[in-house]
Amino acid sequence: MKAAEDIWRSGLMHRIIALLLVVSSLQAADPLPLFIEGYAGQRSIAQGEEIPIHVSTTAAKYEIEVARLGAVREVVWKKADVPGVAYPVPEDASANGCRWPESVRVPSTAAWKSGYYEVVFRAADAGGKWMQRGKRTAESSAWFIVRQAKPGTTSKILLQLCTNTYNAYNNWGGFSVYAYNSLSNNQGHRVSFERPGPSQFGRWELPFVQWAEKNGYALEFAANDDLEFRPELLTSYKLVLSVGHDEYWSTPMRDHLEDWIGKGGNVAFFSGNTCCWQVRAEDGGRAFTCCKQNYHLDPVYQSREFKTLSTLWSHHLLKRPENELTGVGFLWGGYRKSHGQFMTEPAEYEVHRPDHWIYAGTGLKRGDKFGGKDTIVGYECDGCELSWMDGLPFPTCKDGTPKSFEVLATCPVRWHPDDAEWYEKWESGRTGAACLGLYTRGGTVFTAGTTDWAHGLMGNDAVVMRVTRNVLERLAK
Repeated sequence: MKAAEDIWRSGLMHRIIALLLVVSSLQAADPLPLFIEGYAGQRSIAQGEEIPIHVSTTAAKYEIEVARLGAVREVVWKKADVPGVAYPVPEDASANGCRWPESVRVPSTAAWKSGYYEVVFRAADAGGKWMQRGKRTAESSAWFIVRQAKPGTTSKILLQLCTNTYNAYNNWGGFSVYAYNSLSNNQGHRVSFERPGPSQFGRWELPFVQWAEKNGYALEFAANDDLEFRPELLTSYKLVLSVGHDEYWSTPMRDHLEDWIGKGGNVAFFSGNTCCWQVRAEDGGRAFTCCKQNYHLDPVYQSREFKTLSTLWSHHLLKRPENELTGVGFLWGGYRKSHGQFMTEPAEYEVHRPDHWIYAGTGLKRGDKFGGKDTIVGYECDGCELSWMDGLPFPTCKDGTPKSFEVLATCPVRWHPDDAEWYEKWESGRTGAACLGLYTRGGTVFTAGTTDWAHGLMGNDAVVMRVTRNVLERLAK
């Protein structure tokens, strides 16, 4: 006790308290973590329109750069020293959006080419005032699409990008429509476009766009839901493209495209897992609902009006398999080199009818295979129920595939059991086949039957390039 009193009287305790106060003050002045995130307020705009951008950041100021991604990356607009504000994230941001105020409005011009535009946000500071000093940087991105102001004036080919799929997989805020990447493995049923998050453009569509533009094919662009909200666009085109992973479609999207095909419009699905799930756009397209395997939770299920039930298009309650649109579907397709299926076998197509016009100039013979170098058959593929006669595949047409559908190439694929067990009409253990082919019903509809077709273009596969040319040049006239 005497020793403690001596320490106090000596003033040591006062110095200790003062030091603790200084440390506490310095800690209070530590800098906040540096972050910057944002999103575009619309999926697409026409040339000459403005696009609202919403940003949240701890930086006092930041920079925005807008660039078109195609054969080259072309920067079209920049703005520095934009005042930064950090906004709270609503608990329901995944479903209902961030509701952040507009931070800046980007003016496009008639000179901006139709295409996919990347918005890059960059922030930097010098760290803390008293400690944690040193330059810090943060960067993130958003995206939007510029449509041709006068559709069809630079191209008769419309590439509608898989923007619904981008949103479905986006788990920003905690939830996507998938359990595997959602908070506590609890999948969401409604997802908002009005939140930060990546797209899948770079994985599938960009390689196709780069190849097309480098080889002289002009394209005009739209978002998935432009087929729903701006169907008049279709009348200006000869050919509509789907590339990559075009998984989520609404009833109006499909109705409008099928009506256009019936009137002579052509479609090329250089995509797989296409039109697999039905979605319902809500809040004017700012969000959509997709209950998937939990379709019994969908209010539409309770009404017994199943036309817009947000589950598989091929579900027996919906009775509208995607085969009726694309010629093929996921129930008779599946995975290759993904989800543990056919992981060691080549991901290549076998040719069945080499005299067809899509193979013109390839020199292929029956039984030849192509695309294995670039694993073009994967990672998700569509097919149809087949019967085989004299070694050639024919669609049974029991699954909705049109009677005029010609199967031109196949490759075995399979579902993962975990994906199929919930579907009560499923045949356990079934192996299907990715099917490349086409049909004509008013217009002509081609399908590559695989998400990864564009990887063959990226790899300069001679057959993949020639087949793509044949399709574009014949169907865009």
